[in-house]
Amino acid sequence: MNFRQFAYRNVIRKKRTYAAHFLSSAFSVMAFFIYAVLLYHPDLQGQLTSSSATASYLATMGLKVSQYFIFIFSFLFLLYSTGAFLKARKKEFGILLVLGMTEKQRMKLTFAENMLIGLAAIASGIGVGLLFTKLMLLVSARLLMLEEGLRFYLPLEAVWMTAGAFALLFLVVSILTIRVGRQTSVLELIKGDEKPKPEPKASIWLSLLAVVLIAAGYGMVFFFVNYSAFFLWLLALAVGCVVAGTYFLFTQLNVYVLRALRRRKTVLFRGINLMSFTDMAYRVKDNAVMFFMVATVMAAAFSGIGACLSVSDPGRTERQYPYAFTYGYPSEHGGSADEAVARIDESLQREGYAFQRSKLDLVYAGNSNYALVSLTQFNELAAIRGLGTYELDADELLIASGVISRNSGRYDDEPVIQAATEVVKENGQGVLRLKKRVGDNIIALSDDVIVLPDVELKRLRQEGAKATSIMYYAVPEWQETLELARKLESELTDGFAGAGQGPFSALSIDHYHERQLNGILLIISVLVGVVFFTFAASFIYFRLYADVDRDEKQFGMTSKLGLSPKELGQLVTRQLTVMFFLPFMLGMAHSAIAFINMANLTKTSMLTNGLIIYGVFFGIQLLYFLLIRWRYLNRMRRKLA
Repeated sequence: MNFRQFAYRNVIRKKRTYAAHFLSSAFSVMAFFIYAVLLYHPDLQGQLTSSSATASYLATMGLKVSQYFIFIFSFLFLLYSTGAFLKARKKEFGILLVLGMTEKQRMKLTFAENMLIGLAAIASGIGVGLLFTKLMLLVSARLLMLEEGLRFYLPLEAVWMTAGAFALLFLVVSILTIRVGRQTSVLELIKGDEKPKPEPKASIWLSLLAVVLIAAGYGMVFFFVNYSAFFLWLLALAVGCVVAGTYFLFTQLNVYVLRALRRRKTVLFRGINLMSFTDMAYRVKDNAVMFFMVATVMAAAFSGIGACLSVSDPGRTERQYPYAFTYGYPSEHGGSADEAVARIDESLQREGYAFQRSKLDLVYAGNSNYALVSLTQFNELAAIRGLGTYELDADELLIASGVISRNSGRYDDEPVIQAATEVVKENGQGVLRLKKRVGDNIIALSDDVIVLPDVELKRLRQEGAKATSIMYYAVPEWQETLELARKLESELTDGFAGAGQGPFSALSIDHYHERQLNGILLIISVLVGVVFFTFAASFIYFRLYADVDRDEKQFGMTSKLGLSPKELGQLVTRQLTVMFFLPFMLGMAHSAIAFINMANLTKTSMLTNGLIIYGVFFGIQLLYFLLIRWRYLNRMRRKLA
């Protein structure tokens, strides 16, 4: 048996231990490859460019950034997992050195094993990626609303890019990890983890610091959103505080809480609590860094997927701009615009769409930047939305909230009232009273609009105030009007260019472009989120099987003291529950704070999306937990039999 065969048989012999490492690596290769296929697909770029240059640019940049994220996290993941496996094999390396293996040969062996696993992961990842490429292209075409679809296409650039990037990654990781245990004596390698560990200790001040940092991070995020303090440094500081607090929570606070529970005799000497709390304190301390990484990665995965599901809500576009078509033009060109309005009416009637329309004249007078509208036209527009009508006295006004103030939830009435008073009252004498601020999205403009009695608007128009007219169309089946909207947009732009007409816009076109952008974000976030979740699950697997030999000895000794098979199952279940669900629950807590603030920022509910995300990933985590618990208990019981 030569050296290469020895390395190969070592990997095959430990295939169960290396299974999660290999599968996670192959999955990250597959995700990277799928992104590369989408990035180089000519049909995708061509169709996105023809429909929206913004969507095309976002797709290109998003796919590249996602590849960078996967590559960087894959490097950190492989570095951690490979190092953990090599540390767990210290005893094996010590025996090999005693049998005559040189340090150089040991390093060569670990390098060959790592590269063998890496090359197998690259080949498997690209191969499985090829099998799922067509499915991914079909899903992507549907999410991006690409009318021509995406044909099966295998860009060789994607294959070579993926293979080259991950070959380099595995090479660097193999070089960095072969030095594990190099400066350790043979005796220390053989003893491995048999040396007694010191009792876990925790500082009360660092435990309190964990709570303070997490609370401060949460507080800064709420301040960032609710007080519109949109400073990147504040958001970065908030994230930094939460990350640092999470680290101290696992390294200090958890150990401190377990030590406090051990001091309560009534709790400690109940059932198997003595063994549970004692072993759990060591396990939590040993796995603190792993818990920290898992919680952080899960929080990032949940938050990213939730954000993209929120902005891809199909009703969000309609809430922001509720009218199917709008056609705007300067009022002095009303005669020439009648033909365009008639064309829109005829097109809707010909296609069989029921519709309502209403005209609104936006008047600008004096030095005011706020548009003025008449009460009658405002009520007509509210009527086609199915909203109530309003009445005004001669000295009263309404403020129709614009998109900016409505989304931010921050209203400042005084400047609007003052502007209306200065425009309407001669020489600025007299003050108008605000009857009500209308929060319903009726006019759908960015800025607030002032609603005045008809007589005041009539007087301003007679005095020469300029106005812009907008024709609003309400169509219940607006999502089905995409082709008609495109045709009208082309006809009105080409047929009336230079005649003074304003822009034609359609909700279906805006929704189509937004769906494309959101589809890109959803593809990116879900794949990256699933990769991160897979890495997190693999971290738990590595730590569990790195300690499996020690656990066998520990449970073997405790079984001689009278530990029954039922009590063994309870003890293992408690330990695995902490390992699997403690970081998961903290990741949920961090992402829940993110969801609450996303909802406040976007004025959309995150409850349904959050429950879907948590439900799906909790179900996956529970199945993974039950599978690992079953295998782990079977192994322990076989050793104890």
